[in-house]
Parts: sequence; C-alpha cells; structure tokens
Amino acid sequence: MSEASSKELAKTWPYTRSTSFVEALREAAGKWFKKRSKDTHGKMKYCLATHKMWAENIICREVEYYIRDEQKKNRGESPFILHKYVHHGLSSQAMAFNLLGPLIVRKDFAPLEAALAKIGIKWAEGKETKARFEYEDRGVFNEDVGQPTSIDLYLEGEGGRLFIEAKLSEKEFGGCSIFAGGDCEGRNPYPNRLDSCYLHHTGRKYWDELLQPEFSDVSLLNGPICPFACYYQFFREVLFALHHDDGTFILLHDDRNPAFLRKDSDGVVQGGLWPFLYEAIPHSLRHRVGRLSIQDLVAEIEKSPKHKDWIGEFKEKYGLK
Repeated sequence: MSEASSKELAKTWPYTRSTSFVEALREAAGKWFKKRSKDTHGKMKYCLATHKMWAENIICREVEYYIRDEQKKNRGESPFILHKYVHHGLSSQAMAFNLLGPLIVRKDFAPLEAALAKIGIKWAEGKETKARFEYEDRGVFNEDVGQPTSIDLYLEGEGGRLFIEAKLSEKEFGGCSIFAGGDCEGRNPYPNRLDSCYLHHTGRKYWDELLQPEFSDVSLLNGPICPFACYYQFFREVLFALHHDDGTFILLHDDRNPAFLRKDSDGVVQGGLWPFLYEAIPHSLRHRVGRLSIQDLVAEIEKSPKHKDWIGEFKEKYGLK
C-alpha cells in the first residue's frame, strides 16, 4: 500500500487552521457591511472602501464621538493614533473600540471585572476609573525617539492598573525590527553579551526590566535565541505592565484563533503562543499576567441590561452567533 500523500495527511490534521478562522471572520464582516449598505474595498467585502470611513466600522455612535474627542484632547504631545487599517473589518483596534468602548463611555466596567475574576485576576473599577486607548509612556523603557511601546487599552481603577492587548485575526506577537531588518542574528545576548544588542546600546531599557531576579531561571531567557527576536511585543508589553507595582497585563483575544490557543476536536488546549509564552513568566508574577477571551467577556456583557442595545450586533459583526 502506498504512503498517504501530504494533501491526504493534511486533511487529518486535528486542529483548526488559521486560514479557516480568518475566512469565517471575513465572511461575518462582509455580511455586516452589506446589510448596512457600506461601501467596501473592491473584492475585499470585509474592508471599508477608505480609511476615512473608519467611523462606519464602529457599532455605537457614542463610542465614535468618544474617539473623536480623545483625538482632539490628545493632539500634540501624546497623540491618539488610529491604526492604518482601522477601517478593516478584521481590525483588532476597531474590535477593541466596539467591545470595550461602550464600557468606557457608559462607565460600566462590572462585566470586565466579573470576567477577570473568573480567570483569577482581581481588579475593581472604583468611582474614578481612568481609561485610555493607545496608552504610551516613553519613560518606562527610555524610548526617546521612534514609535514607543503602545498598549491598546489602559485602565486605572481601585484595583490597580490594567494593560490590555487586543488580538483578533493576528497570527503572532510582533517581533524585533532589528532582527527582521538583518542587523542582528537573533542570538541571545543574556547574560554577558548585552553590548551586542543594538537596542540596549542605544539606551533602551528592555533588558534592564527583564534582568529582574525573578526571570533569571526562565528557560526561554536562558536559551540560545533572543526572546525579543520573535516575541518582542509580548515581552515589552508584559514588562511595561510589571514595571508598575500595581500593573497587570491582559491578553484579550478571540478564543477561535489557533495562533494563541491551539485546541483539538474535544476543545482541549494542545499548544499555541499563549501557553508557550506564559511559561516564561515567573511563578511569582503569574497572578499579574492573564488571558481573557472575547467570548468570555461577551458572555458577561450579555448579562447586563445596560448593553442590550449593541452586544447582539457585536456578535453578528464578529461571527459569534
């Protein structure tokens, strides 16, 4: 009997492929735009025709007005940046606006607080919760020039500070541009070759933050390949949150995305970026690093009568029904 071909074997792969997940998102976004007679970009029915149409990718008008007000308030020293593809139906920034924006403008973080409690993260909103999309602080890593580390959503409440990174269709955490640009071989400079890291040489404090005693025994840090080479964004944002004594990092992602959680047909997690990278977090700090699925947050929001007017449309737009 001849051996099975690679195409035949591919059909027996027990996990959802990323392409299938993305296609489902595109189909849902395309239907949502078509139902509302939105002009889309050529054959990409899941993307609005131009960047200027970004507001038509937002479900609640009060959230649109909030975003515009934030843009006006933060012009100059700390601009509120709209991503290049915020008009795209699969934009994670637009998804964050649509899911978290109503909680902000209505000053109701109870659903988020409840969802976090279920993953072991204690956080309370308090009376004067501060919120900011696209939060930056150049002083943390001494990022005096260029694009600094940016957090999708920053919340400061009675229970401390939350730094939330939102992912929708992404397949990775961004890597180091120096490595990608060919100016580094990706070799781990830890512990005695830090002068070989261009970013460290130019004064960035990424390694200073990572060289905490708690991280010294982490296997990923002690391997031959630099942890920043492929997972630059993950470590920058986690370290950014941990830099603050009351800071907690949260990955908010779509549970169907196999890049972050790869599950078998029974729903058992068998791999993915999250369980792999979470192992690099010291046990003493894991209570300040968490993963929250969009689906679990939606479930909590659905329990509140304050959000009945939009949560169903959110589910329709992102194929969650």
